[in-house]
Amino acid sequence: MATARMEHSLSVLERVNDPGALRSLPDGELAVLAAEIRRFLVEKVCATGGHLGPNLGAVELTLALHRVFDSPDDALVFDIGHQAYVHKLLTGRRNRFDSLRQQGGLSGYPSRRESVHDLVENSHASTALSYADGLARARQLAGEQERAVVAVIGDGALTGGMAWEALNNLGGAPDRPVIVVVNDNGRSYAPTTGALAEHLRLLRYGGGAEACRNFFTDLGFAYFGPVDGHHTAEVEGVLRRARALKRPVVVHVMTVKGKGHAPAEADPADCLHAVGVVDQATGRPVGEPSAPSWTSEFGRALVEVAADRPEVVAVTAAMLLPTGLGLMKERFPERVFDVGIAEQHAVTSAAGLAMGGFHPLVAVYATFLNRAFDQVLMDVALHRLPVTFVLDRAGITGPDGPSHHGMWDLALLSMVPGLRLAAPRDTAQLRRLLTEAVSWGEGPTALRLPKAAAGAGIGALARMDGMDILHRSKGRPLDVLLVPVGPLARAALEAAGVLDAEHGIGVTVADPRWVFPVNEGLVSLAARHRLVVSMEDGVRTGGAGTALAGRCREQGVTTPVQVLGLPHAFLPHGPRPGLLAEAGLDAAGLVRTVLASLDHRHPAPAAPGHLLGGTQ
Repeated sequence: MATARMEHSLSVLERVNDPGALRSLPDGELAVLAAEIRRFLVEKVCATGGHLGPNLGAVELTLALHRVFDSPDDALVFDIGHQAYVHKLLTGRRNRFDSLRQQGGLSGYPSRRESVHDLVENSHASTALSYADGLARARQLAGEQERAVVAVIGDGALTGGMAWEALNNLGGAPDRPVIVVVNDNGRSYAPTTGALAEHLRLLRYGGGAEACRNFFTDLGFAYFGPVDGHHTAEVEGVLRRARALKRPVVVHVMTVKGKGHAPAEADPADCLHAVGVVDQATGRPVGEPSAPSWTSEFGRALVEVAADRPEVVAVTAAMLLPTGLGLMKERFPERVFDVGIAEQHAVTSAAGLAMGGFHPLVAVYATFLNRAFDQVLMDVALHRLPVTFVLDRAGITGPDGPSHHGMWDLALLSMVPGLRLAAPRDTAQLRRLLTEAVSWGEGPTALRLPKAAAGAGIGALARMDGMDILHRSKGRPLDVLLVPVGPLARAALEAAGVLDAEHGIGVTVADPRWVFPVNEGLVSLAARHRLVVSMEDGVRTGGAGTALAGRCREQGVTTPVQVLGLPHAFLPHGPRPGLLAEAGLDAAGLVRTVLASLDHRHPAPAAPGHLLGGTQ
């Protein structure tokens, strides 16, 4: 009797600790559970930060998925994973939400380490259908076709080319049952663009469209829709019919991003897609106003440049506001092009714009440029086209974790012949380097910007061969040359002060400004020091330090080059300062490296002809 009273006092959400409990829940309690989930998400996500709008819009859909399908025996694959918080709640992780996106805590995306219910933790868009195709092929080969494969993909992610490639394969295999749930809320970050978006709108408002010929049926899918994604019983019924067909099916579900939370539903920009710590009632950031971000400063700088140079246009892959193009869109709407979640197309379309006499600027997260490396290499660089890539969130990004850290751009782009890459240390340099980039007409350029607040300016003592000398110890020999990439200049200057004042080590700090190709003046400067230490928030192998060390060897400079960077590993989520410190990329780590590397037994070289031996 006491147990019964205790169960009665628990909320519905507290009683649903696994999908089995959800499936046994009376239909009459589903609406109560949905409301409790929304209140829980608003409370927890507003306190920690995270993806709020997408999850509020997927509550009833996720309930229906877990009532119809038996995860993990049946495979549920969430594209991107922005909408997987409800899935996490229903699979036993409710008590971990206080640690959401905190270092060592609950991941903001699906995570194979957390649960057997999470299959895919890659949060790059448009991949779920290809995963589903492969899973279904595997189950077909193993004779396990009763185990369902379901892919949940948003209409925004459906604009990606990889999703179209998968649809082509799935629709052409009538004996391979995969259920594609299109979660159609009319947007990704921003409203979905392109012909497919218009087609979905026609289906959405066509009425009785499931009996009609459409894009999906022409590809070989059965089609159910449009379905009210906020009516659990309706979605559940359609999913059961889809499963029974045992063939490729598209279930077209209509949802509202930010459903049930007034600030999210009223936000025309991105429906509180991703938030920091915000006030639950208003959706506005909590605490003192933060310093301007690098992204917002870039947006202002771009408008200034575009006003002076009418040939400058901007291309984005469904990330207009997150990459700082909002002001450009307001001021010059006809010169900004959103191509949807299609990075490969964005880069080659930019190549066409350059061929047509314009200077396109492709604004993209650094991690997403990985997807278009071949286009950068073969479609832009091979043709020596003046395209500028602005890589937002380069380096450590913080709470989004391994698939969002922009760690690989330096190593990848160092291989591109003719590409020039700059890393501004402050916003004044951002403006100068952006102007220099769009003035360069002999090939591609790139600027990398961190996900961080833009700090105070860092002045230079002198300009030498295009580099900025930021520090030079007075009255000391040329012991150590520190070469930081971009905003790491601040840590290098702090370390230089400690090495000079507390250890009597002569230090020069040089900001190369343009990281690639390696400045020959930097090689000459390296030859005058006993030790060179480079530091970058990209992978150690193949990046800026590797390029500098290689160029020194080619020029016969034997000064040792110690390369500091991120480890050859997928890094977890956590605060940017903490992850940089763990990698030795803060002032304390730099001091430790110099003290461990510098051999005090040898004097500084008198001239380049008397250099110490050494290798990287």
